[in-house]
Amino acid sequence: MNASRTFRAPGRVNLIGEHTDYNLGFVLPIALNLATYIETSPSPDGRLRLFSEQHRDHRAFVISEIPSLPRSKHWTDYVIGVARELMARGIRIEPLSLNIRSEVPEGSGLSSSAALEVASAFALLQGRQLERLEIARLCQRAEIDFVGMPCGIMDQFVSVFGREHAAIEIDCRSLEYKTVEIPEDVAIIAVNSMVKHELGASAYRNRVEECAIAVDAIRRRFPGVHSLRDANPAQVEKTPMPRLVMRRARHVVTENARVELFVHAAARGDLSRMGELFVESHRSMQHDYEITCDEVDFLVDSAVGIRGCYGARMTGGGFGGCTVNLVAPEETDRFQDSIRSLYKERFRIDPAIFRCVPAAGAAEIRNPALSGAGLSSDAHEK
Repeated sequence: MNASRTFRAPGRVNLIGEHTDYNLGFVLPIALNLATYIETSPSPDGRLRLFSEQHRDHRAFVISEIPSLPRSKHWTDYVIGVARELMARGIRIEPLSLNIRSEVPEGSGLSSSAALEVASAFALLQGRQLERLEIARLCQRAEIDFVGMPCGIMDQFVSVFGREHAAIEIDCRSLEYKTVEIPEDVAIIAVNSMVKHELGASAYRNRVEECAIAVDAIRRRFPGVHSLRDANPAQVEKTPMPRLVMRRARHVVTENARVELFVHAAARGDLSRMGELFVESHRSMQHDYEITCDEVDFLVDSAVGIRGCYGARMTGGGFGGCTVNLVAPEETDRFQDSIRSLYKERFRIDPAIFRCVPAAGAAEIRNPALSGAGLSSDAHEK
């Protein structure tokens, strides 16, 4: 075993297609130049040792006991969940020390959890070959079955398959994907509200359940509908169901359509239409899916009033986290100064702001000395 190896997996920002992945629809994320890095070295005592620089926390696990470990509701669950999935496939977990460092802020909607899961999978594999799609799938299973979050596959998928200079449109049913070039004359800016409301996890589960109720209702009238991916707005409107459930379904169905419209607008370089679709998506999340909050609504409302901003929307699971903004490159400094000033004045919070550059997916780092910069050009597949 090599003395030391370093692996990287990126976070992501979803440009459009929110809460469509677990409804087997379409999403359009980019992998970020913000990433999680794991440096591995042989463990001195035969255990799996985990250290998080972010949490300043160290834990050690007897490898033979990992399959029977209970969920601890601790950051280590993401790593242990992945280890359990690998072991279930018959892959031996080596005695390793994992030093974990992440640039992806937790609770921001930029998928720090998937970055940790995917980086852990690559680190624990130590270069052993496993199909990249299976890595994404097992990381998703780890989050659903062990961490306990009923997530779709988008976050893990884009962390594995991300592309420099492009978004990827994922069909979350077939898991086919295609690259989508983003016009060069637009900057993607994420603004972190720095808040994460506690009802997020429980409300996420509620939305999954509400979507399932909608599918059952629609299928009784339209038998060809097996998920909200299959439904159209007319079917949603014509199906008797509780008003709240109908609004949840309407968001998903219209959001799927917005993904396709956004892809076509990007191909035309139509920045105005791309921005309009961002705002339409946010209003749907705000009023139909009800997953926004005062802070992110304020950020969106403020952003669209700033010169050079084509559009803004919440990104991620909801109830806090980040907005994603399409901004004219020459106006990025003005935009950042303006949105920071407005948000601080209203909420007395200084938002973190990130320039989102599409990056490559997970890989081993050949030159670990450069990994601190998070430069995707330094990552190469084994």
